[in-house]
Amino acid sequence: MRPSLCLLRLSALGDVTHVVPLVRTLQRAWPDAPPLHWIIDPAGFRLLDGLEGVRFHVYDKRSGLAGMRALRATLPAGRFDALLQMQVAFRANLLSAHIRARRRIGYDRARSKDLHGLFVNERIPDRPGIHVLDAIGSFCEPLGLAQAEVRWDLPVPDAAREWAAAQWPDDGTPVLMISPCSSHVRRNWYADRHAALADHAASRGWRVVLCGGRSELERSTADAIQAAMRAPVLDLVGKDTLKQLPALLARARLLVTPDSGPMHIANAMGTRVLGLHAASNPARSGPYSDRRYCVDRYDDAARRYLGKPAAALKWGTKIEHDGVMELVTVADAIDAFERYRADHGA
Repeated sequence: MRPSLCLLRLSALGDVTHVVPLVRTLQRAWPDAPPLHWIIDPAGFRLLDGLEGVRFHVYDKRSGLAGMRALRATLPAGRFDALLQMQVAFRANLLSAHIRARRRIGYDRARSKDLHGLFVNERIPDRPGIHVLDAIGSFCEPLGLAQAEVRWDLPVPDAAREWAAAQWPDDGTPVLMISPCSSHVRRNWYADRHAALADHAASRGWRVVLCGGRSELERSTADAIQAAMRAPVLDLVGKDTLKQLPALLARARLLVTPDSGPMHIANAMGTRVLGLHAASNPARSGPYSDRRYCVDRYDDAARRYLGKPAAALKWGTKIEHDGVMELVTVADAIDAFERYRADHGA
């Protein structure tokens, strides 16, 4: 019989997407077990609400210690057999102390920080140089399992698919979707460079679609891209919900984005990604399934800003310096786009 399990991963959108294959692994191992419990943040819940076999408990970081105490009251009586503590930030570590569990499985020492080791009594194997999704997948190993298959099947309602289908005609025109903003501004590329790539795609007969959230940065970036473009563009920035976003990304042939939540959601939906990487390492945090169309200037960034090659850096080092994304040129992105076209006849 499956042990009673609680998962703790609050954010961000890309990371909670990476947890879903672990959920599928646990469900395959114990198909008749009661629901998993997952402590998650509000945005992650809006994305994953409806994931079968999971009972979500939402924690909003703005609620502080009072919210932690309130969350504890929503959990089942007694102790979980195991807590999978998949976040090392201090707030998440403190939150984990409010969860009663016999086994408290956390990250290996190399990935630990913010006193993570004080809140766990077991650790996943220390495997340097692996993708974030594979590190998260390692949390099943202390339970005697292995994540041999990566499967998402995100919960996308029919209404969300219908909304996405209504945004442009299904006339066979390939779609280049641009999601220009990440949660870290120094990872973001430049509006004029997005516009140059978009115009190139349009000249090849592609439809260009902009997507993004409702923040002031995303709105101003989308406006700047459109102002710099010659070709028409469909602007959907701020018009979708987190439930509609996966359906929207699934309709694209290719998504252009920095290291961001939409990158990983698109990958989970089977859409290829033209990732723009200099501040982060695509081997660690790029689109999991297919990185052939990513621009990788991470090593150049390491040499310029840190004075050493990427191979000499601690795994997971971010190079979020002012101007780092200047290393990703328009020519780089066009080359990646043309590689996709050559491979897929688009």
